[in-house]
Amino acid sequence: MSGSPVRVLLVDDHTLLLEAVSELLRMEDDIEIVGTAGDGGSAVAMAACVLPDIVLLDIEMPGETPQETLARIKEVSPSSSIIALSMHDGAGLVREMLSAGARGYLHKSVSRQDLVAAIRSVHRDRSRMVVSVSSNGFHAPDPAEAAGPGALSAREHEVLALAAQALSNRQIAKQMSITEGTVKRHLRNIFAKLGAVSRIDAVNKAMALNGQPGYPGRRSA
Repeated sequence: MSGSPVRVLLVDDHTLLLEAVSELLRMEDDIEIVGTAGDGGSAVAMAACVLPDIVLLDIEMPGETPQETLARIKEVSPSSSIIALSMHDGAGLVREMLSAGARGYLHKSVSRQDLVAAIRSVHRDRSRMVVSVSSNGFHAPDPAEAAGPGALSAREHEVLALAAQALSNRQIAKQMSITEGTVKRHLRNIFAKLGAVSRIDAVNKAMALNGQPGYPGRRSA
């Protein structure tokens, strides 16, 4: 068994990042990339097919929640250990993913050495959990707990309202007369403040915080 490589499934909707991580891990003699996927459904299907030892799961993909994807992967491949990858490192989000069954949580800024070490550690010791995030992010108050109705700026409320109507970043930018990059920055801030991992998650959490099912609602013409 000691001579067998760690079989890894990579899941991320950003093709360039997926390819970059694949190349990095292929440099390791004891790690084998057995598949890649760009969305939750493909990840579940691939996991059922290849039964990986480790799944590196991007938790910011569109579609179903990362908790749902994680649960479905565990259903089809119970022996797989799942390590969450994210651009966000709020303590609440880390706890959510670990509670859902993830064996690790790594910020996407993690070094190659730390990524490889995490994969080996989780594979070697099935009772071990690995977390690598910034100290500021992990010790900061849980955004979902700290946020109130006024936690988002007026501009952020406007962006979230348009996102709830399924407008693309480009459409939101055009409607608000701002750049697409500014829209993305607003969305990153919204996700960080609410502890959200997707647009749908942000809308749902904003609705819960405001206590009204219509949030953020449609803007009048």
